[in-house]
Amino acid sequence: MDIGFAAAAGMPLDVEAVGQLAFVGPVAVSPATEVDLSACRHLRFTGASDEVVVIGGGDEHFAVLVGLGDPITCAAEQIRKAAARFTREILGCMHVSIDLRGVAAFGPSAGATAQAVAEGVSLAAHRFNGYKSSSTQPTLERVTVVVDADDVVSTSDGLARGCIVARAVNLARDLANEPAGVLTPSRLADVASGLATEAGLQVQVLGEDEIRAERLGGLLGVARGSSEPPRLVKLVYEPGAVTPGAALAPTVALVGKGITFDSGGLSLKSADGMIAMKTDMSGGAVVIAVLSVCRELEIPVRVLGIVPMAENMPGGHATRPGDVVTIRNGKTIEVLNTDAEGRLVLADGLSLAVEEGADAIIDVATLTKDCIVALGREFAGLMGNDDGLVAQVTAASKRAGEETWHLPLPQQYKSHIASEIADMKNTGVAGEAGALTAGLLLSEFVGDTPWVHLDICGHTQLEKDYMHKGAAGFGVRTLVELLAQYPSRGDD
Repeated sequence: MDIGFAAAAGMPLDVEAVGQLAFVGPVAVSPATEVDLSACRHLRFTGASDEVVVIGGGDEHFAVLVGLGDPITCAAEQIRKAAARFTREILGCMHVSIDLRGVAAFGPSAGATAQAVAEGVSLAAHRFNGYKSSSTQPTLERVTVVVDADDVVSTSDGLARGCIVARAVNLARDLANEPAGVLTPSRLADVASGLATEAGLQVQVLGEDEIRAERLGGLLGVARGSSEPPRLVKLVYEPGAVTPGAALAPTVALVGKGITFDSGGLSLKSADGMIAMKTDMSGGAVVIAVLSVCRELEIPVRVLGIVPMAENMPGGHATRPGDVVTIRNGKTIEVLNTDAEGRLVLADGLSLAVEEGADAIIDVATLTKDCIVALGREFAGLMGNDDGLVAQVTAASKRAGEETWHLPLPQQYKSHIASEIADMKNTGVAGEAGALTAGLLLSEFVGDTPWVHLDICGHTQLEKDYMHKGAAGFGVRTLVELLAQYPSRGDD
């Protein structure tokens, strides 16, 4: 159930808990809690960004003091985290309030602050409990955000936008959390098709015969070992009416890896290595989730979503190490490791995006564990062939609070994926630049089209301030932010 958010210029009388966000330094008396926060130093509350202090309780409503850190450097991400920390303290309450009147003079605008609050609360409160016999779903139903009277309208708008974005993130999380035996390629395609209808999108679903007819050899090669047939889903969002004489809106293509379970194929993973492999379709889930809210958010550009879907299994018909697959654009790949399957299905998806005439392409995939080795789990890897698009995606990720790190695509490493019998091979030199050579392989399928690759392997199972343990939906907020302001200079 979605949480209801409302902006108000006064404090409701029926709230069960009040959140007070406070910066480091002297703080005025809070009209919400009637607590002089500057007198709370005996509670060791300084307003630092990692501090939470609970005051009161029992039969009366209680207050939760949450630090925001330095007001000079406060950005939306600090507010998002603070709102999430507050939410963790009040789960079980039905109606709470958050007082932002002391925040308005600092940090982001009222609208951006409100959006961050709605996102932080919604993401922190969300749970995936569909398979529990006794549900522990939080009961939070309403949040009243208290602001100055002049900020009520912009706060209301920000809260509405934050709810939409958070719903998309939570959708991506739910899809990735579903057991692979339930969310098969055909089932994921059905879900995507249903969401597209609700969201007013064009949708096309290719079955196995159509995939073969379209010469999507990478997708077919990955799917060969599974009894579950592959699917490819195309989603198209068209922006609102164009002013006569105005230029057509650019097309941004989003390509998401949709491997609903990855056993490694004949290059079988270990038992432990398979445990989280239901989330190997996280990139596809992100693309589906973003497209599902484009119309509500009035995204100003045309958006094309392409999600190739398959299981990677070691059946009797599975692709063998040493086999060669032919991708949609005619290039061939020697498959030396069947566990490097994501780049094969993405190659087909990227080829289709180029054929569709996309002005820019961003792919999202749980592609390489090498990216975790290089960057850990706090940063997603970002590579691309166009400095302008790289800068735009990087800036969008910073605004969204999803950290990325720009990695190079050194042309001298192309020798790592040179094949003796095909145009390229799907793995490089063991232990050397694995994330980069994967990116170099993908770059062979985008031509001159501006393209960015996001490797989100480190963000499939993550627990953060505003995320319960499980799938994170990483990339939704970044792509929404990018699309909302595309094209932008990327120098924010």
